[in-house]
Amino acid sequence: MDECDLAIIGGGTAGIVAAKTAGRFGARVLLVESERTGGDCLWTGCVPSKSLIAAAHTAHTVRTAARHGVHTGAPRVDDAAVLAYVRAAIARIEPVDSPAAIAADGARVVTGRAEFTGPSTLRVTGAGGGWAVRFRWALIATGSAPAVPAVPGLVDADPLTTETLWDLASLPRRVAVLGGGPVGCELAQALARLDVEVTIVELADRLLSKEEPEVSSLIAERLRAEGVRVLTGTGVDRVDGGALHLRGGDSIAVDRILVATGRRPRTHELGLAAAGVRCDERGHVVIDDRLRTSNRRIFAAGDVTGKLPFTHVAGVQGGYAATNALLGLRRRVDYRAVPWVTFTDPEVAHVGATLAQARRRHGDRVHARRLTHEHVDRAVTDGRPDGFTHLVIGPGGRLLGATVVSPRAGESIAELAAAIRRGAKVRDVAGTVHAYPTYADGPWNATLAQVRADLAAPLPARAVAALRGLRRALHPVRGDGR
Repeated sequence: MDECDLAIIGGGTAGIVAAKTAGRFGARVLLVESERTGGDCLWTGCVPSKSLIAAAHTAHTVRTAARHGVHTGAPRVDDAAVLAYVRAAIARIEPVDSPAAIAADGARVVTGRAEFTGPSTLRVTGAGGGWAVRFRWALIATGSAPAVPAVPGLVDADPLTTETLWDLASLPRRVAVLGGGPVGCELAQALARLDVEVTIVELADRLLSKEEPEVSSLIAERLRAEGVRVLTGTGVDRVDGGALHLRGGDSIAVDRILVATGRRPRTHELGLAAAGVRCDERGHVVIDDRLRTSNRRIFAAGDVTGKLPFTHVAGVQGGYAATNALLGLRRRVDYRAVPWVTFTDPEVAHVGATLAQARRRHGDRVHARRLTHEHVDRAVTDGRPDGFTHLVIGPGGRLLGATVVSPRAGESIAELAAAIRRGAKVRDVAGTVHAYPTYADGPWNATLAQVRADLAAPLPARAVAALRGLRRALHPVRGDGR
């Protein structure tokens, strides 16, 4: 029976970071991946989608160049070349997540399937057969898979998901996107910019329902302006061939359906019951604040935990899990200050609490400061003044949450995430000198506007007036200029 210090099931972001961290500690590490290392982020998520978005952005820039006084012809989209560009981006990043790169940090990588056979044992089945492994610690990092809703006729229509979209040789002409969350909105806009006729069907009454309501309105307006048909508060009763029959009687004729309605954890066939690992009602592995499962020898990280389903969260969790297991530390992920970005155009970046969430906790002691970007000079020079910054401010002027809608909002949000993590006040951000002209001026100007409003309140205003009067009295104007 093989033995190791840390057995890792899953070679996505969480598993790779954990394996490299543990390998650098000098631990004996076994990573078992059933398909290919790199996970959803590399193969079907972040990398291909952002590559597609980049191609779509180029097409949109050419199409709208006249607004800057630059006149070009209509762009010609070469589907095959666009998809080749996407695959080239994957190929360029792949070596960083390869088995060789992981092994270089001291971990052993095996292609196969792993199943727990007891609280500290598992069985690995690969091309060369199966064998038993005994571990001191283990990490479940098997991620998640697209969830296809139980709509009559949908499976028979061979719907696309984020796992199969990238296998296409060309883009379909008419696509219905089921789901108006981040993935649905990103892909709908990208496909529309690449000359695909797109309809979004969202069951909730607005797109991006986890964001502030103003975000939903702005993104829906932008998508419609770019030719996307946006249907909210609408469900699909059934699918019949190339037709979606909607609740209420309407129908949509499409060539393909792209499902972006959520994901399910990959926890089946892992032998979790034999290991004493508990899952919740949705199948996510239950963890404590140190990333331990109900079996204290086994940790979990990434999408399989049901926490924030982002690559950057999975990476942090994987590193913390390896450190906590091997070194006995008590590192905890601070989920209060985790930013996320929806890569539409404009981007939507968020961190911390929404206004509604903050008011549920702090009541009337919470307020918002919203500043449009119509006077952010970089936005004006780029012809993009349509964004805004929304700050959620709590007792004592502490920054509790923030949303930024603008080009490159994902870069601007990092500063606000750091401020929230350290419990900073709005005036702390306002007192930091920012480079000009940048999109970061939007959040900065919002904090400055709040500081000015605070100074204009009755008590501070009286204090300022008193100090001004005192200074005048102590330093009168003299004829000799002294």
